[in-house]
Amino acid sequence: MKELNEKVPDPKELEKELGDFLAKKFGGSVKLATPIVMPQSAKTDEGEKPPKRRKTIEFDLKPQDLIAHLDQYVVKQTAAKDILATKICTHFNRIKHVQNAPDTLNDMVGVIKNNVLMLGPTGVGKTYLVRLIAKKIGVPFVKGDATKFSETGYVGGDVEDLVRDLVKEADGDMDLAQYGIVYIDEIDKIASSQNLIGADVSRTGVQRALLKPMEETEVDLKVPHDPVSMLQEIDRFRKTGKKEKSSINTRHILFIMSGAFSGLEKIVSRRIADQRIGFGASISNPAQEEDLLARVKSEDLVQFGFESEFVGRLPVRAVFERLNEADLADILKNPNNPIILGKKLDFAAYGIDVKFQTRALDLLAARAYDENTGARGLVSAVEGALLLFEKTLPSTGIRQLAVTRKMIESPEETLNMLLDNPEDEGIRRTFEELSAQERQRIVDYVTDNSATFGEKYGLQLTASRIALAAGVYCSQASDIGKVLKKIKAFYQETKTIELYFIKNHGINIVLEEEAIDYILERCFASGSTPEGYYRNLTADFEHGLKLVRQKTGRTRFFITREALEKPDSYIADLLAPIEKKQSQLPLKPDNLLEGDPPK
Repeated sequence: MKELNEKVPDPKELEKELGDFLAKKFGGSVKLATPIVMPQSAKTDEGEKPPKRRKTIEFDLKPQDLIAHLDQYVVKQTAAKDILATKICTHFNRIKHVQNAPDTLNDMVGVIKNNVLMLGPTGVGKTYLVRLIAKKIGVPFVKGDATKFSETGYVGGDVEDLVRDLVKEADGDMDLAQYGIVYIDEIDKIASSQNLIGADVSRTGVQRALLKPMEETEVDLKVPHDPVSMLQEIDRFRKTGKKEKSSINTRHILFIMSGAFSGLEKIVSRRIADQRIGFGASISNPAQEEDLLARVKSEDLVQFGFESEFVGRLPVRAVFERLNEADLADILKNPNNPIILGKKLDFAAYGIDVKFQTRALDLLAARAYDENTGARGLVSAVEGALLLFEKTLPSTGIRQLAVTRKMIESPEETLNMLLDNPEDEGIRRTFEELSAQERQRIVDYVTDNSATFGEKYGLQLTASRIALAAGVYCSQASDIGKVLKKIKAFYQETKTIELYFIKNHGINIVLEEEAIDYILERCFASGSTPEGYYRNLTADFEHGLKLVRQKTGRTRFFITREALEKPDSYIADLLAPIEKKQSQLPLKPDNLLEGDPPK
């Protein structure tokens, strides 16, 4: 047996020996094309770089801040938003606290994660809510369907594949991926069948496969059923001789499960009924209970078909309410709802501006409610009502479409009338009325939420800025948040004009808030930027203000809205006192010598 401390062959010698062997075996037809790089032993020099510190999470969001953000997009579901926002904020803030705490706290054993179980009928916004939270927090997010998983991964997909997908969503950033969110929908479908005799291995096996990732485990990133990643790792090792980290720890990864849980109400109902039966107990019909899911307990979920260990790893439960017709109408009327914004964007792709009547939205909500699929029915209702117009109008010269209740009730008749009389005064007036109504709705919405928006975007929302936001929203297919972000960005860029002016012209100007609003309005109206407006400002004020400075020594000027609207009048007003003073000075006679007393 060779000794363990035997010298490792030199890579060049090994390459030469392999080359000689190939030459003898195959002649000149086969050659060694790439050098072999041997794994390098760890450096122990004093100049060795210190190991890379583990990246810490940056998170400072409070529960009420996240709830306020969700309220802008999600209708109803108050209790679910409160639970999710609170526990998710606590999860990430606790990670941040532990990372900055002593190692003794960082190494605590048995810490239970705030994994969440969401219960509620289809189409109530479960997936939408989780996506909003993940986007707001800024962590990688992956979604999977529980019905596609198997215990071993030979059929469907391995439950650990979702953890690997987090790394892809994080663009390979392992540190960021370990703080991601894994969302698994239709989790109720992996509950074992309640009327099955014997073990339901296929479903309970998936539950057990989820146990370790939901708590804490190391998930290998390079697996046999992913040949691409394996080949990439082999190629990397050949080139560098180093093995990169090939696993990710799930300690801080948050798991959120959701499902409709059809039939769970009956289990809860029977339990409540059994508890009420007894001496002196008042018996009532549990079917009349409207909040049965809200009263669910772990024992109900176990009876439904889940392993007790699986239920124990989902300590947080959020119940979603069923949406009624009025809720669906409120969703469509919400300025941030993606359904109407998406449809506006569809028509905008053809240069067509669309406005929706409130009564038309109520009718669409009623049609969606009849489908009994929650908010999902809204998409099909809107698509069905507008498909005929989306097909026909792009081939015409019509560039404005007023979606009214009559149009939805009689689409073909309305389309023919629109095609026959595209310049009809009544059609044009209807569109203008809907435009004015939409603008006023946005003004009211932003005004009602001005405190929240102002704090969130760091922008003082004056009446003129609210009107500007409403105008930009109505002219672009974008939600309120993006509009306010753009206004904020333009505001900050406008403030830099003051610095540019003193740097390039030596003149200290101060733009008053109303003047900034005027610049913002002009930029959005013309499609330009504050940087482009700066050139106009230079042309209007540079020479005039330099003249004022020369005559008065004044170096600071306050620019008002009126000054921007009428720059010539503003400069003339600054020079007027100087000209008046000069006109009041006594004139010297031509024949009066300097120094002679006047006669």
